[in-house]
Amino acid sequence: MTNKMLFFDQVQKFTEAYLSRRRRIRRIKREKQKKKNPLLDWVEAFLWAAGVVLLINQYLLQAYQIPSGSMIDTLLIGDRIFVNKILYGPELLPGLGKLPSPIKPKRNDIIIFENPSYISRGPAFDIAQRIIYMLTLSFVDIDRDEAGEPKAHFLIKRAVGVAGDRFIMDKGEFRIRFAGEDRWVTEREYAVGRNFNYHISRLMEPSDYPALAAAGKLTAYNNLGLPSPEHLIAAATAARDWSYPDYLYHEQCRLELLRAAHPEDERYRLALARYIQGWYIPEGRIFPLGDNRDNSRDGRYFNPVRLSKVLGKGSVIYWPLRRIGLIR
Repeated sequence: MTNKMLFFDQVQKFTEAYLSRRRRIRRIKREKQKKKNPLLDWVEAFLWAAGVVLLINQYLLQAYQIPSGSMIDTLLIGDRIFVNKILYGPELLPGLGKLPSPIKPKRNDIIIFENPSYISRGPAFDIAQRIIYMLTLSFVDIDRDEAGEPKAHFLIKRAVGVAGDRFIMDKGEFRIRFAGEDRWVTEREYAVGRNFNYHISRLMEPSDYPALAAAGKLTAYNNLGLPSPEHLIAAATAARDWSYPDYLYHEQCRLELLRAAHPEDERYRLALARYIQGWYIPEGRIFPLGDNRDNSRDGRYFNPVRLSKVLGKGSVIYWPLRRIGLIR
């Protein structure tokens, strides 16, 4: 017998042995499957699906429901979206370190990040909540407050400021001085100049601000234990209504009067400095703002966010059907 015939004979034997072994393994699996309890089979399938969902949610896509009107008109209350988790580097585990990524959040990105005021119940609860949330495409959320409302574990805003920028706010409108420049520009000017196509929504009119300033000063008189001047009462009550959404301007006017009354009090000076000097965005942080400026708790309240806390980028609205599309 030639070497060639020996070779083919060995190949045939190996192939037959391999195929016989594979058939035997399949037969054993089928027998085990017949003997398996249907309930146990269902549990195994569910656990497998949950594991796959967790991996997708943790490292690729996260389902998220918009809970408030802070991003109107870009995102509406009740919109359900997918967040790209891999772009900026996903977390290793919920609440723990992130994998590195060469891509960093940039200006105008719609970013999702941990709510600085959120108090976690622990990694185990976070994992369970995310599995259920993702399995139901964000329709079931077990993380709720005492009133039964979903807790704001994550926030989604527009990245408006990046490292080196400086911001000041003038009656709800932002002015920006970019890194290395000495000129202040309005946010609307730079958005148009850089072809950032997003709409800044406002609930207040310019004509509302004198009444809001008077209301802030009235609060300061109350803090000082002094009687309120009649002209301030008249100015405050002349407003369209008393629902002043621009709380920061109200607070600025209150602090200005308190600072004037007590110039020696460092507390008032330091508190007022943020409104006068604005915000500076240091290296490694980003400044998030809601597009609906008078109805958004964002960087103006909790300051710039660490890049390490940015978990992903809003990518697609998948529900309701009439809203399906890319997020810009």
